Amino acid sequence: MEPLRVLELYSGIGGMHQALRESCIPAQVVAAIDVNTVANEVYKYNFPHTQLLAKTIEVLMEFPKTESENPEKNTIDAENKIERKKIEPNICFDKGRQCSGKETILFKLETIQELDRKHHQDNDLSVQMLKDFLEDDVDMNQYFLPPKSLLRYALLLDIVKPTCRRSTCFTKGYGSYVEGTGSVLQTTEDVQIEDIYKSLTNLSQEEKITKLLMLKLRYFTPKEIANLLGFPSEFGMWDTHRPQLLCIKGPRVQKRLNRCIL
Repeated sequence: MEPLRVLELYSGIGGMHQALRESCIPAQVVAAIDVNTVANEVYKYNFPHTQLLAKTIEVLMEFPKTESENPEKNTIDAENKIERKKIEPNICFDKGRQCSGKETILFKLETIQELDRKHHQDNDLSVQMLKDFLEDDVDMNQYFLPPKSLLRYALLLDIVKPTCRRSTCFTKGYGSYVEGTGSVLQTTEDVQIEDIYKSLTNLSQEEKITKLLMLKLRYFTPKEIANLLGFPSEFGMWDTHRPQLLCIKGPRVQKRLNRCIL
């Protein structure tokens, strides 16, 4: 059987490439495509021999189906066509402000069912604790949540401890957005989160911030997220763009699941 020739779309940092490599399926990734410049740097570092195109995949879809004597012109024409197709932002008629069409929800509380589910997951002894995936020799100050975010989104956060055996899915917006983008880590295990949240009622903003800071909540580092997703320890370039790397998680790096599917 001849090796498969693979085109890797939305390649990210190479999660599918790494999964394909570990699956032992005879295959060659002949080219990869992604528009994210930071992800592409990581990809090139780990897969230097694979041709990497910093373009959107729509360029491929817009190519003429017949061969042409001017392939470079076709590329430019395709990119221009895509640019014209971009949708204009939704504009409100109220003083010209942009709007999403959705109501903004800043606070919510967990249901009993959600708490029971998390408790069940944390008691599943077949799953490793989060502490097995954490870094020890990194300055974590840059990952702590700022007071403004704590005050505004305290009741939206999915908070886990190193002894937990679960986390929510890490998405592309992790580190930039709060709701639904991934769990945050409570690093002071001797402080009970229930006591902190119960004490927030009727406190001033400054007092609430003081209480919430006691939890020492931080984001997971890029390397920790990669560890959780099953990347090998030798997978490199985590120190080059640490803050930016937080934003290229999610589908771009779900290597472990991809390997199982393959």
